[in-house]
Amino acid sequence: MTVNKHLFGDTTVLLGRSLKHVTRSVDTIITTAMMPVAMMLMFVYVFGGAISTGSDSYVNYMLPGILLITVASGVAYTALRLFTDMKSGIFERFQSLPIARSGVLWAHVLTSLVANLLSLVIVVGVALLMGFRSGAGPSTWLAVAGILLLFTLALTWLAVIPGLSAKSVDGAGAFSYPLIFLPFLSSAFVPTATMPGPVRAFAEHQPVTSIVNALRALLTERPVGTDIWIALAWCAGLLVVAYVFATITYRRKIS
Repeated sequence: MTVNKHLFGDTTVLLGRSLKHVTRSVDTIITTAMMPVAMMLMFVYVFGGAISTGSDSYVNYMLPGILLITVASGVAYTALRLFTDMKSGIFERFQSLPIARSGVLWAHVLTSLVANLLSLVIVVGVALLMGFRSGAGPSTWLAVAGILLLFTLALTWLAVIPGLSAKSVDGAGAFSYPLIFLPFLSSAFVPTATMPGPVRAFAEHQPVTSIVNALRALLTERPVGTDIWIALAWCAGLLVVAYVFATITYRRKIS
């Protein structure tokens, strides 16, 4: 119990430190949201008329994929913040203090959750201005938020690994490029049925498609089916694997 209180207290203090860095560079959150917003504007107003999805509103169809891209873009900054702390020697200084060793990592992870939440709110706000509408109730929105929270946690712990082990700033942030690209090979922007055979097979069996389908079904009040369980399994599995490897990497770096 004492250990848990010690960890909670240390994490809270370190979280305050990390959040100060974020509030001093609000442009980071704006930049994180700008790329997904630009994609949303381009796809809706440039390509939307040429894409047949069977949906009344293309912005409603593509928003779940844009939300995942927002998270993938945001966690890159978690890796960069960790890389900066590693190179500055702050981890060694923390290690010499009587604080919980894992508190440093948890502070960065929680900072990522807060920063990504703000970016997601910005993206949803712009989507509303573009005509996004949902009749989903509070419990459904909580389910959507829960899936996005789990997805953000999974990608954040994944970001911890390059943040701790990268040799350069570019290397720390570059890991997010495949994550940002992955929604384009899913049902995020077009139905998978329109894709060629091999691409369709990959798209239908990769994690983003099930997550996007689950979010889309929830927001449009359609039956979710098994997509939500597949999505949760992917997110939980990735979270466990990323957490284990991130913890191992952290221990090796500070030992």
